[in-house]
Amino acid sequence: MTDRWPAGYRLVLRKEELEVPDPRAGFLRLTEGLLDWDLHRGAGLFVRPGTPRAAPGVEMASGVGVWRVRYYAPCRVLWATEALLDDGGEPVSGQRAGFGYGTLPGHPERGEEGFYAELDEDGRLYFRVAAYSTPANRIIAAADRVNVRVQAFYTNRYFASAYRLASGS
Repeated sequence: MTDRWPAGYRLVLRKEELEVPDPRAGFLRLTEGLLDWDLHRGAGLFVRPGTPRAAPGVEMASGVGVWRVRYYAPCRVLWATEALLDDGGEPVSGQRAGFGYGTLPGHPERGEEGFYAELDEDGRLYFRVAAYSTPANRIIAAADRVNVRVQAFYTNRYFASAYRLASGS
């Protein structure tokens, strides 16, 4: 994702510091959890079984539902960045790791979303979500107020999941 957002799309830009005892270890745990879809699972979403680790071109679908009745929203990973480690195996300060994906036909939205673990120069850990979206069809557009609330609900759950991943809880 870039800082150039398409006109007419709704933006979600949120960044929070994750205060954990060891931010460097938390950065590594969070990065692994992002790339292995544990952030999504921790937010209460289902990830199709057998979905590979996030990497450019990987198609994934996250879903909601109960028992065997689920709706999956398909996406394709556009970029992914692994954690950079120094010679001692510690994460390098001043970096960002994570991935971004774009929606595919069948998703209720059209747009992109990025999930980032950030370790700043001072060794502080942050989690960031950046997204732009618009309803994919007239039915979703008619229920856009509900859709905005659902998006906010899952964004909040992503942040709670990120904290649990980073803290190791």
